[in-house]
Amino acid sequence: MKTYVKKDTCIGCGSCTYIAENVFEIGEDGLAQVKGNEEKIEVSEEEKDNVQDAAESCPTRAIVVEE
Repeated sequence: MKTYVKKDTCIGCGSCTYIAENVFEIGEDGLAQVKGNEEKIEVSEEEKDNVQDAAESCPTRAIVVEE
């Protein structure tokens, strides 16, 4: 599973950083990003449920999960 944040959709509410704090962070632009400011990352087995929950909780659906 891979994940990334659609920057043109994100409003920076931070729900993803709360739910999946090991995967997402708020960047200098005030918007969510995957940690390390990578474009797209592979999600570890331990974080899959958290990333899925973060994607479902995002009010603008900016978190993308690819199987």
